[in-house]
Amino acid sequence: MIFHDRHDAGRQLAARLTRYANRPDVLVLALPRGGVPVGFEVARELGAPLDVFLVRKLGVPGREELAMGAIASGGVRVLNEEVMRTLRIPDETIDAVAAEERAELGRREQAYRDGRPAPDVRGRTVILVDDGLATVSSMRAAVEALRLLGPARIVVAVPVGAPETCAALGEMADEVVCGYEPEHFAAVGLWYADFSQTGDDEVRELLARAAAPRAESGRKPDGARDMAGA
Repeated sequence: MIFHDRHDAGRQLAARLTRYANRPDVLVLALPRGGVPVGFEVARELGAPLDVFLVRKLGVPGREELAMGAIASGGVRVLNEEVMRTLRIPDETIDAVAAEERAELGRREQAYRDGRPAPDVRGRTVILVDDGLATVSSMRAAVEALRLLGPARIVVAVPVGAPETCAALGEMADEVVCGYEPEHFAAVGLWYADFSQTGDDEVRELLARAAAPRAESGRKPDGARDMAGA
């Protein structure tokens, strides 16, 4: 095990991102929920704002594990043209699934941001953070969706990841920072002493702290565990 918990992982990851510290163009976007405690520490150490970037997979009806696309924050939709062409999925099916997932995405955005508007990423350097990379699917969707919103640079940053996954994302993002790439990766949770689940309340609390004045956001949430969850 490399990390005590996600907060520890975020601090270690931030040490590899110091070139982005105290830059007005930098924005940290975390993938909920496990990426938020990591992103909180990264944003705090870099002196950057923190927000969430929500991605919802569009699963093929009856084969939900197979993604035919994804939707993300900012009203973005990306489609897997190969899956659509191979399975001949009609547009109305895609629209129906997207509508259902859009409702859930909207619910989460409202719950997490508590009325705060989503940040404008145009022309900015965006650091996309998660607690680890086992497979490429969610982060790939996030990168593809974020790219459509016009950032100047996308940096994928995770404390630990499978070597082949980190390499694959290197072809999509402008930069990939995988803190550790164990040869025998197996699963993200194996590299944490505490990989307990992160709840929606913790996500909201960390985002609220990060949005507060700098002196306030530098402190841990009242009564917060020294751990965070998935």
